[in-house]
Amino acid sequence: MGTKRVWTGASLAILLTAGAPMAAAQGEWVYRDERGQVAQPRGTHSVARQWNDVLLDAIRVDLARPTVHARNLFHTSMAMWDAWAAYDEHADGWLFHEKHTAGDVQVAREVTISYAMMRLIQHRFATSPGAAATLANCNNLMNSLGLDPNFTSTVGNSPEAVGNRIAANLIAWGLTDGSNESGGYANQYYEPVNPALLMIMPGNPDIIDPNRWQPLALSFYVDQGGNIIPDGYPPFLSPEWGNVTPFSLRLQDRTVTMRDGHQWITYHDPGAPPLHNGVGDDYYRWGFELVSVWSGQLDPSDGVMWDISPASMGNAPLANVNDWASFYDRMNGGDAGNGYPVNPVTGQPYASQIVPRGDYARILAEFWADGPHSETPPGHWFTILNYVNDHPLFEKRLGGTGPIMEDLEWDVKAYLALGGAMHDVAVSVWGVKGRYDFVRPVSAIRYMADQGQRTDPNLPAYDPDGFNLIPGAIEVVTAETTAPGQRHEHLAGSEGKIAIYAWRGPDYIADPLTDVAGAGWILAESWWPYQRPTFVSPPFAGYVSGHSTYSRAAAMVMELLTGSAYFPGGLGEFLCPQNQYLVFEDGPSVDVTLQWARYMDASDQCSLSRIWGGIHPPCDDLPGRQMGNVIGPDAVDHALRHFDGRISCPADLAFPRGVLNFFDVQRFLNLYVAEDGAADLAPPFRHFDFFDVQRFLNYYSAGCP
Repeated sequence: MGTKRVWTGASLAILLTAGAPMAAAQGEWVYRDERGQVAQPRGTHSVARQWNDVLLDAIRVDLARPTVHARNLFHTSMAMWDAWAAYDEHADGWLFHEKHTAGDVQVAREVTISYAMMRLIQHRFATSPGAAATLANCNNLMNSLGLDPNFTSTVGNSPEAVGNRIAANLIAWGLTDGSNESGGYANQYYEPVNPALLMIMPGNPDIIDPNRWQPLALSFYVDQGGNIIPDGYPPFLSPEWGNVTPFSLRLQDRTVTMRDGHQWITYHDPGAPPLHNGVGDDYYRWGFELVSVWSGQLDPSDGVMWDISPASMGNAPLANVNDWASFYDRMNGGDAGNGYPVNPVTGQPYASQIVPRGDYARILAEFWADGPHSETPPGHWFTILNYVNDHPLFEKRLGGTGPIMEDLEWDVKAYLALGGAMHDVAVSVWGVKGRYDFVRPVSAIRYMADQGQRTDPNLPAYDPDGFNLIPGAIEVVTAETTAPGQRHEHLAGSEGKIAIYAWRGPDYIADPLTDVAGAGWILAESWWPYQRPTFVSPPFAGYVSGHSTYSRAAAMVMELLTGSAYFPGGLGEFLCPQNQYLVFEDGPSVDVTLQWARYMDASDQCSLSRIWGGIHPPCDDLPGRQMGNVIGPDAVDHALRHFDGRISCPADLAFPRGVLNFFDVQRFLNLYVAEDGAADLAPPFRHFDFFDVQRFLNYYSAGCP
């Protein structure tokens, strides 16, 4: 169908919001004691935690680059771990392998960590938009610790020199890891096939391939860190990130393919997404139509009330990638989770929390969009880890067993496992994004709107490439429906076009501090995701969802590190106050507390948030969950090998460390029978067979260095 371009009121909203300062979401984590009463978090933090806070603050004032910051989170975690391991006889460093002694090992570790972190953060954020604040934070922390920030020598065995040496080695290595850091992480060969979509015009008439990613043309682009980007819209972020050296990803899971004359490296490749007029065409349409339907649920005044407590939400199964039709509630929103009859930790039922669905869905879209304060999705899970670490009911036992660890040891170990997992997710997901270059909902929905409807040849706007009609959600505008008093009356003059019941978009938000767009009938050709009009959609392909993969992997890491699938006390909580939390528009209309029984419930909620936010269809979501379900445990297994010294001595499975004897053989057999990752020594990995036994015997015969 032909499309006539006209200017819309969205241009005015963009102009009004582009120069305005971004309001910070006002929310807070909630802690409870064993009686369920609100409590205070733990007040003391290790040096590692203090430096992690400096790093997260640095990310919040930098460009919003989830791949780059996953790498920063991993490299800083690696630096802190290597600094700690340098003073442990058996632990294996990741990059730095020197061993040192000290009269006071705790103090030496704290000093070494501080110098390594300061130098690395100074290097990585030297050109950040927030560099002045970040460098000041580094100096302030050093001064508060009684350390000289101007000591730069790498010579000698003092903790200061060792820390500087760790940073220098990591900085040099990082320039060779495939990230193109020296080139500002710029793309080296990716080029988009589609011309830019001009958002302030209706439709998408210029798209060449509706299966491929499309950049946007905006008057202003403001990233999720609040930074104004010149030239309207940034290039695809990190499509070649599959080239970057990972933490624990294995060659077994690596695939190399050719496209457009270039090599594309993927890990855990899920295969191609559903394609318009190709394999999976029905799923393609079903998924993008679901995004438009869920967009219509972002109205707190529609009268739909939900119990969002763990009594009714969460506990969803991990869906197979082919189970999309039964897993999602297409017309009402949400997934197959039905909650928990009782809190599995306390044995008591969860209290109900009845709120408008429109508030809940809008909060999810904003809370999970880029972290509570824009520390990017991988950094968001570091804030969740730190929340758990601070919880008064949490005991820092690795895997939930053994003695309680002192704070520094717990933090450096937890950060290495989580940082490694988040980096491996970035390498895996963005390799897939670059390889398949899949379209975002804003492009697909506007494209299908231009084609029309494919349901009824006897109705106007029939075209097999168009939408499936859904009464009450996706309809054709006709003379009857635009008659006075009818549902499309305000669309008179647009007869023959496709209307969808959706979030009405930036035309209805003159002031995001006071206005609520609500939902209603709009022309599908002018659909906007629930995002700021200066952002619209992330500057990279959709398939697979980074949020789904980061969150699933992180939830698995949290389970394995803590030894429990559940938040402390069986309840994690984040309060979103009435009319103070939302940024895209005013709200929520009531106080809303996000609640999760399990870490996996938070992960699943994150995945759904991207559908309500108009960023991903289901086909992006489910493969990401499956990928994260593998990446998380692999990262923990790899981290544990470093903790126990099993990188340098893989057969050293039992105490005493550094000595191989009968107890190591016995331990291996027990782990092998239990199919524990510690016994998974040979390819094919995640499969226990004779080759693992043979590899153990070879390692045992070789002994420890």
